[in-house]
This record gives sequence, C-alpha cells and structure tokens, in this order.
Amino acid sequence: MDFHYLLHIAAYSDGVIYALALLLLLELAVMIDRFWYLRRTLLGGSRVVRALARTGVLSGAELEMLRRAAGRLPEAVLLEMARLHADKVRGEPLAQRLDEAIMLMAPELDRRLWILDTIITLAPLLGLFGTILGMFHAFGVLATPGTAPTAVTGGVADALVATASGIFIAMLGLLAYNGFNAQVRLILHQLESVKTMILNRLDGAPMVPLSTERTAVRIPA
Repeated sequence: MDFHYLLHIAAYSDGVIYALALLLLLELAVMIDRFWYLRRTLLGGSRVVRALARTGVLSGAELEMLRRAAGRLPEAVLLEMARLHADKVRGEPLAQRLDEAIMLMAPELDRRLWILDTIITLAPLLGLFGTILGMFHAFGVLATPGTAPTAVTGGVADALVATASGIFIAMLGLLAYNGFNAQVRLILHQLESVKTMILNRLDGAPMVPLSTERTAVRIPA
C-alpha cells in the first residue's frame, strides 16, 4: 500500500478518509494526554494512601505537610479541606465537606473522555458513509459500455477501506475509553480511602489551632 493508493482511496470516498485520519489524530492526542495524567494521579495517590496508613493521629501540621507533599494531586484538595476545617468541625460535618471536595475534583478526572466516547460512535458511521460514497463510484462505471466486471469488484473493495478504517478507530478508542474509566474508578476509590483515613485519624486529635503544632510528615517515594 503506497502513497498513491492512499490518495486513490481518499478520492474514492470523497474525502471521508481524510476526516477519519483527523479523528484518529484527535483520538491519539486524547489517549496520550489522559494516559499521562491518570497514571501520574494513580501512582501519586497510592503514595498518599501509604503515607496516611503509616500515620497514627493526624495533627494540623501533619495535614499541612501531607498536602504540600501531595502537590497537585486530587488528594491535596482533600487534605487542604481537612486542614482548614479540622479545628472547627469533626465527624459527619467534616465528612460532608470532604465529600464536597471529592465532587469538585471528579470532573477533572474524566475530562476529555467524552471526545473518545464521541469518536467511538462517529468513526464507524463516518466510515460507512465513505463506503456508500465509494459504492456510487464503483457501480457508476457500469454506465460505461464494455466495462469489465472486475472494475466493479475492485471498486467495491476500495470503498470498503473506509468502513474498515472507521471500525479500527472505534475499536482503538473503545479499549482506551474502558481502560481510562477503570483508572478513574480506582482514583475515586483512592479519594474515598483518603477521606476515611483522615476522619479516622482525626478522631483522637485535639481541636487546637494549627499554629501550635510542629510535627512533620514525609511521603515515601
């Protein structure tokens, strides 16, 4: 399959192949972006969970150190919320505020996944549309007297390339979409775990001003 044949296929589908190529590039860009973000978030969240699991009673200074170590991870929002309100409320009121922080972070986790969902549906339909246009060209040669049957069958084969391309793009997107959704569920589970661990470890801590505390916590690499 050389470059000239690809141009022939694109012309046979009236340019639909070019649209499919753009969908593929967009799909790959979203996949790379989400893979990098979700993997980094998942690994970083695991470190925060391990650090909290090794902590006994949380104080305000420990929450501050954990928040700084979490950086831009979603868990940092939970830790900051706990740091700001742990000296004011405990129990269910604090749990509701941590739930609020999780709800604020949730849209960031599945950001741009709607693009993959759209491509999964659109690509096969667009490929089928290109095949139908190619069929018009394939059977249009019958209007020319003396046309060999092989000209029609060859044209049909060329027209089906668009459908095959659309299905391939959809399958690639479906695998990535399901994988990313699984990672989002794991991250949400990590956030729920961090919330529970914060509440459990604050139960034994006195409600005192944060400025009086000096304990430091490090997150292991």
